[in-house]
Amino acid sequence: MPPESQSSPDYETEYNNRARVPEHPAIIAGWAADAAAYREAAFCELGVSYGESERQRYDLFKPDAITGDAIVLFIHGGYWQGLDRSFFSHMARGVNRRGLPVAVVGYDLCPQVELGHIVWELQQAAAALWHRFKLPVVAAGHSAGGHLAACLLATDWKNVDPELPDQLVPAAYGISGIYNLKPLTETSVNKALGLSFEAAERESPLFWPAPSRLIMDAVVGARESEEYLKQSRRIVDVWGLEGVQTRYEEIAGADHFTVIAGLADPDSAMTARLAALAGA
Repeated sequence: MPPESQSSPDYETEYNNRARVPEHPAIIAGWAADAAAYREAAFCELGVSYGESERQRYDLFKPDAITGDAIVLFIHGGYWQGLDRSFFSHMARGVNRRGLPVAVVGYDLCPQVELGHIVWELQQAAAALWHRFKLPVVAAGHSAGGHLAACLLATDWKNVDPELPDQLVPAAYGISGIYNLKPLTETSVNKALGLSFEAAERESPLFWPAPSRLIMDAVVGARESEEYLKQSRRIVDVWGLEGVQTRYEEIAGADHFTVIAGLADPDSAMTARLAALAGA
């Protein structure tokens, strides 16, 4: 008898982070509380508009003194269909303390808009920051935000606006990102996204022309699913072969929800790396 063929991954299980981390409601509630507390304490501008909809806004958190030469753009996760910027204000705390401004950005969600429209919205947000500050933007994002950060790194900015610099986003820091969306077409996540296999490929930065000579970090929690580990390894391997300065890291002991905790801590290795990417 021929050997049994290797079974394909159970994508529904591999990508269902909430099922993998049963304590996620408490973690998310903690995010909301910590974010609200940081908004109260920080020097910030809230609800700055970069587009027409209510969600097309960013909250800008400013350091006491600027030591870097870029602005950090933090992009939240939620599978492009949940959460909003108000849960993540404290993600600015770490690099704020290291002298960098941080814009925590919101965006419209699926199914109210298509995923490709969200990519466009983030391009508009990064362009708005450049027009306002004339500083490069380092894109950092968690989960779906990691995908969007990679998309910004690989964007041809002259196609967005001929007046924009070629390297508007010189570096991206993806935390537990999804860079190949095709597996999601086989999961319940796609109910809201409505991606065809072709659209999933089109919106996957893994298949875009690689942003050669720019910097892409892909970090992931060591306790995450094998698919999530593979997503980060793959973008590093593929883009690295095409001239991108890539870096892969697993965060010991971290799951999909605890992996971002380091950004709130100015002394964490995660914050130190992100600050270095932004010139601080």
